Amino acid sequence: MRNTEKEREESKATERLREWIKPGDTLYTVLRHRSRSGMSRSISVLGLQQINNLPQDKIQIWSYDGNVALATGRKFDRDREGVKVQGCGMDMGFHLVYTLSRILFPKGFGCVGEGCPSNDHVNGDRDYTPHATVTERTGADGTLCTCHKEHWHRDGGYAVRQRWI
Repeated sequence: MRNTEKEREESKATERLREWIKPGDTLYTVLRHRSRSGMSRSISVLGLQQINNLPQDKIQIWSYDGNVALATGRKFDRDREGVKVQGCGMDMGFHLVYTLSRILFPKGFGCVGEGCPSNDHVNGDRDYTPHATVTERTGADGTLCTCHKEHWHRDGGYAVRQRWI
């Protein structure tokens, strides 16, 4: 089965976002516009990144709007520079970031340790052991063993935090 041009663009946008956004990151949303009826909004999705070679108070602000619109199958509002989101009655910024996070991490994500954003921790999982694959020497002969410290969260929607600006 051949991919359509739209499917290829969505796939490319998703791959780019997976490179930029990691579990435990925070995405910031900005309300750019709300329709008179309240049924439609334009929301920007931003990421902050520390620049390694600059002083600690210097950060880079990234706008993910175009890629988020493609990855989630939504329209990009060029006039207001945001992702168009339809609906009301809930936090639409959270909804947009949760939907994006489910697309980026469809099989879930490994616990990131202390401060992990997963709702599993709110619902009783008090174990913050980070998920990791560790290669270590075992035995007298010094053989290598790959050990998996499993701590997997199944709902990828909670891999990323959302905050309003």
